[in-house]
Amino acid sequence: MPSLKNILEEIKEALKEKEKLRENAQKDMRKATSLSKQAILMIHQKKLKEAEKLVAKAAKIIAKLNNASEEHPNIIYSGLFNAALQEYSEANILLKLVKESRFITPKEINVPTVDYVLGLADVIGEYRRMALDALREGDVEKSENCLKTMDGIYIELMAMDEAYMLISGLRRKCDTARKIIEATRGDVTQEIRRNTLEKYLKNFEKLARKGTSKPE
Repeated sequence: MPSLKNILEEIKEALKEKEKLRENAQKDMRKATSLSKQAILMIHQKKLKEAEKLVAKAAKIIAKLNNASEEHPNIIYSGLFNAALQEYSEANILLKLVKESRFITPKEINVPTVDYVLGLADVIGEYRRMALDALREGDVEKSENCLKTMDGIYIELMAMDEAYMLISGLRRKCDTARKIIEATRGDVTQEIRRNTLEKYLKNFEKLARKGTSKPE
């Protein structure tokens, strides 16, 4: 018969092992989140190959955590893991849209649908950044396309009906997205008007020069 001391010693060792697993898991979650954030930054810098490599590294960590969750779900599933999955989803969705103009599915990246949807909502903010970059580069057409993508994502999220109400945090993200879209629409509209006025003034100057030029 094991003594009480031996029983408690075994419990203590088991708790230590559990805490070590928790610490390692949280470290992996933070790493996956960081890699996904870096991938998004690389996408904005138009370094898609680097972004793919970072996403691939994050995918390995996510797979490792998913495997560990089968044996230790109470340790793995936490707010920190959800944050990592949402950031990972966001990076994958953005990368696929930029590269192939299509939406990647939750199944393709092996993430829960809720985290996918929340990550998708955050993509709207990334497209605002892309739209503003395009305006700075003088590419109004690209900025308009970015705005269309933002509108499309927002409309589809709002059309989720009951599911929209069941996903915690989605309403807040959509409220933020609506403000971002309206701000972007204002920026794009202002640039279009500026370009139109600039073209009008140039044409007016040409006509004015023709009208004042003396015949030879």
